[in-house]
Formats: sequence, structure tokens, C-alpha cells
Amino acid sequence: MRVIAGSLRGRKLQTLEGMDVRPTTDKVKEAIFSAVQFDLYEAVVLDLFSGSGQMGIEALSRGAERAVFVDVSSKSLNVTRKNIADMDLEANSICCQADARDFLKTDNKNYNVVFLDPPYGKGILEEVLPILSEKIVSGGKVVCEHEKGLILPDEIGSLKVKKRYNYGKISVTIYINQEEEMQLE
Repeated sequence: MRVIAGSLRGRKLQTLEGMDVRPTTDKVKEAIFSAVQFDLYEAVVLDLFSGSGQMGIEALSRGAERAVFVDVSSKSLNVTRKNIADMDLEANSICCQADARDFLKTDNKNYNVVFLDPPYGKGILEEVLPILSEKIVSGGKVVCEHEKGLILPDEIGSLKVKKRYNYGKISVTIYINQEEEMQLE
């Protein structure tokens, strides 16, 4: 696994081993970042279910100002912290060990771009998207990586589907916040 573009292009990232780990493939990652590339400059990014932190690190490499990494697994967060340190991104990164739902209920930040790649088949996206809709700046995007066959609603709060993609067994749904008035804090 590596950073595919930006200031850290080509740098290798650590990942966890095991059957429960599903790192985003380079092909899917390239497609996702093509869809949000113009939203990243000086952006505040949330990498929820961060795993190794590769999505947030990729965003920082491409010009995001700050990334918040959240994962319930201490092992995953330790790998994320190591990757952040190896890339010298500590000043631009915040790591938080928490359940995604609990984190979102207490977090008071607003985000330009959010990456979601939760465990499949557990209905987690359907639970967190309504909460997230209140934390995305106007024009901000939420990128949901999920199992093929899951059709997420066209609208959730102020979020509206912008694009849907399929890559083998993986699907990506991208929402945009249509709300006009929300500003970054």
C-alpha cells in the first residue's frame, strides 16, 4: 500500500494483517481521489473507520490542511499513528480511538471531505450518514465505500448523491452537501 499522488507520492504505508482488514485498492483510491481532487486544497478531512489511515494521509498529501482519523480498534489506530509519524504529518493530524457513532455525536467540527469505509453488512453507513449530514460544509463531500449491492438513499438530510461507482465487489457512493449556510469553524 502506498500514497499515490501529491507531496508524499510513492511513499509506502503500513497496514494491519488479517481477514478483517480490507485496505482500499489503488484503483478504487485513484477513482475516489479523482472525484474529490478539487475539494482537498486546505480542506478539513475526516477519515472515519480509518484503518491504516491511508485515505486521510492521501488527502494530506494532496493538499488538505488537517485530517482527523477515527477508529475503534487500538491496533488500527497504532498503525495510523505510525504512518502519520513516518510521513511527518503529526502537526496536521488528530487521532481518536472511538466508535464512529459516539465520536460523531460528541464531535463539534465541520468537514469539507469525509471518507467512510465501515465493516460491511452491519448497517453502519445508514446510521452515521444522518449524523454526518449536519457536519459537512456547503459543497462538502462524503465518500462511502461499501459492498456491491447496497443501495444507499439518494438523499439523507442535506446530503444528496452526486455519483455512484462499482469496482468488482466494491461500490462507492459520493454525497454532496447541498445546504447553503454551513461554514467551517
